[in-house]
Amino acid sequence: MIPIPTGVRVWLATGYTDMRRGFPSLALQVQEVLKHDPLSGHVFCFRGRRGDLIKVIWHDSQGACLFTKRLERGRFIWPSAADGVVTISPAQLSYLLSGIDWRAPQETWRPTRVG
Repeated sequence: MIPIPTGVRVWLATGYTDMRRGFPSLALQVQEVLKHDPLSGHVFCFRGRRGDLIKVIWHDSQGACLFTKRLERGRFIWPSAADGVVTISPAQLSYLLSGIDWRAPQETWRPTRVG
């Protein structure tokens, strides 16, 4: 994963987003719906209706970045639409992108013996 600079916040757009959108229309959604500046350097995440596709936009000091990730199995854990906009830490974003429940990460398997 690309390292996120210190002080950058990660925002999740609750609900579903049309995944045909590119950076300009997602940035407009950030500006009008989330009421944030898309060029602020913060990271904004959007999830598709099926839940297996996520798009992340980020404007660093040099230009606009658009990242896309599709899970082969499973769905991204996402807050409900009633929650409004949700902010998470960069560590939680790492869990989210790995398909792990970012709200309560747990070890799922631990070896019982060596060898």
